[in-house]
Amino acid sequence: MGKSLEDIAKELKESDKKVHLIYAFNGTGKTRLSKAFIKLVTPDEDELTRQKILYYNAFTEDLFYWDNEAIALKIWNNYFMDWILIEQGQDGNIIRNFQQYTNDKLMPNFHFEDRSVTFSIERGNDETTESIKLSKGEESNFIWSIFYTLLELVISELKIPELDERSTSDFNQLKYVFIDDPVSSLDDNHLIEVASNLASLIKESNKEKLGLQFIITTHNPLFYNVLHNEFGNAKKARLEKLEDGTYELRAQRNDSPFSYHMFLRNELRTAINENRIQKYHFNFLRNLFEKTATFLGYMDWKDLLPREADEETKLSYAKRILDISSHSQYSGEEVSSLNPREKQMLIYLFESFDNTYHFNKERP
Repeated sequence: MGKSLEDIAKELKESDKKVHLIYAFNGTGKTRLSKAFIKLVTPDEDELTRQKILYYNAFTEDLFYWDNEAIALKIWNNYFMDWILIEQGQDGNIIRNFQQYTNDKLMPNFHFEDRSVTFSIERGNDETTESIKLSKGEESNFIWSIFYTLLELVISELKIPELDERSTSDFNQLKYVFIDDPVSSLDDNHLIEVASNLASLIKESNKEKLGLQFIITTHNPLFYNVLHNEFGNAKKARLEKLEDGTYELRAQRNDSPFSYHMFLRNELRTAINENRIQKYHFNFLRNLFEKTATFLGYMDWKDLLPREADEETKLSYAKRILDISSHSQYSGEEVSSLNPREKQMLIYLFESFDNTYHFNKERP
């Protein structure tokens, strides 16, 4: 018998560890854990959340929405946005952080009067494109850049020992920073950069003894790996959902949260056997193909698709895998269902793969 997410959130809150690093697959409950933790820290709805906790999760993006007619990213009325952009004038640092992880030619343009941001491409010689709409991945990276800039500024403020010398008193009571999956569609180099920069900022907080507790959850093995090696004394764990619907936080002592391809295979097998296939399982299938192809020395994971299929059919399978896995990647809770035909395709592709590459049949 495991525990509820509320119980796990309570354990995290009561821990004396300054850094908690947690791995979990999408759909396991990372975002729900962050919500449970936030509710535990700020049970009084009238209390301003910012006094005790800063958090970044899938719902942080709800502070922003696209105006497709104006081709602009709108910002809902929010204290943090006003403070960091208007009062603190941090738009330049946000741009710097955003371009560091995306493209130094992709320029955000802030319009404070109507709380919006437009984006353009700088081509040199003072030539810029008209406003463009960001991809979902670029949008997520932009929002992360705002949060990261805010975190930089907060730590800078808290390092000032005299309270009356700080530019704001709003963070004097800050105790917790909960970060749920700040990576979305970064390439490996930029992903490592995000992890390393975040680790440096957290180490700075710990060195200055600011009293902040950081909880970081991620579904990305590389991101987990980098942070695992950055934080020698952090509490590292893997969040797992048990068959009875409860959860377990299992200690993770090495820098890889599992034998990745074996874990993917077992999760897919269990989902098929229990008839609970959902869209995020196409992410699992694609990752399983990619990791196994790399291990076996194939140049392209599509080479592992059913051997009896002709080239046109393989391309059709590959396109469908890419379409579904890309779509499910951005679902906040990852619970979208599949139609029967899509389920049958996943089962067929998995069974063909499993029978061809002979995984240990004693495993689930």
